[in-house]
Amino acid sequence: MTVFFRERLSVKTVLAYIVCVSLALLLGCQKPQPQPIEQQPQTQSVPQDEIVDLSLLCKNIEKNIASIDAERTTFALEQINQDLKLCLPLSNFEEQKHFLSLSNQMYRKFLTVNRNAAQQAAFEHYAFDLSQHPTLQQNHFEQLNLRDQYLLKHTGQAYIEVIDVGDGQLQYRRSPEYLAKIFAPYMPPAEQIFIENLAAQNMQPAFTESRLSIEPHEIVNRALFWEEYLKQYPNSSYRKDARYLLQRYSVFLFLGLDDSPVSESYIDRYAIQNSAMEEIEKLAKLKNSTLAAQANKFLQFLQLSEAQRLQHIPVQTAKKTASSSTESGLAQQQLAQYLGLSSLQPSPTRDCFSDAICH
Repeated sequence: MTVFFRERLSVKTVLAYIVCVSLALLLGCQKPQPQPIEQQPQTQSVPQDEIVDLSLLCKNIEKNIASIDAERTTFALEQINQDLKLCLPLSNFEEQKHFLSLSNQMYRKFLTVNRNAAQQAAFEHYAFDLSQHPTLQQNHFEQLNLRDQYLLKHTGQAYIEVIDVGDGQLQYRRSPEYLAKIFAPYMPPAEQIFIENLAAQNMQPAFTESRLSIEPHEIVNRALFWEEYLKQYPNSSYRKDARYLLQRYSVFLFLGLDDSPVSESYIDRYAIQNSAMEEIEKLAKLKNSTLAAQANKFLQFLQLSEAQRLQHIPVQTAKKTASSSTESGLAQQQLAQYLGLSSLQPSPTRDCFSDAICH
């Protein structure tokens, strides 16, 4: 009896243990674990000296810009450009224009190199080697002014570029992208669009010296853009520059430049550069465009004989130049007068083809 009871007890014990283990897995027989206490988000305290005082930063930025000269580093430039990105959104338009003017002066000072005669010769040789024989350029590098060595090594930083301005001559410049990226996003729409588009256009210069470096198709696109810009933003603070750009691209399209003229004689359509003629004919089909009206008059001009041109388009004595004494020069003067192109020569005091604004 006792044995039977112990055996039954053992079986019961085993069964109870099995049940307990099962319940532990399913329901948790072990001690209930303490519930996690929901923690409140901790506010990280920032040391007071690490908080950027924007009002103070923007107040001092003019002084910091003025401190930049030809002895400073690209790191100093980049720091000021970061500060400008913080201050420009907090500034009104007049203040933004003031900062823009200061930044122009800053880069001019930064990129100034005072070379002696030997250093100038070394720089010119270096420029020639760079354009003609890139593998030989190191021969002249060590003879360069120390500032030239620094700037050439840091080209591409802080929007610094080196460009070929013709005849193998190198020149430092601030990239047109600088104003488009640092200033334009915070300016009124008319000024923002002007700067961003002129920057994009001047990344590929329209000409080098007296030769066009872009095709007629691109010339038409740029001219039409400035015509449309003037329609959309007649009160833009850059409207005079937009008119000047439209005028210059009109000259490029219909006349060209001295070393890349559209035609030598303008006798008929076959005397016109093929690519220019194709674009002018397409342009003439547009509506509501002053540029298209000029294209139509250009085509009409080609149909006039020399006698008719002399009769209907007498070149005013005051407008005659030395070049107008030749047949080609006279035709150019007549065409310019016929199309209403007021000035064939660029302004000696205005540069709209190297930056995102005109200087």
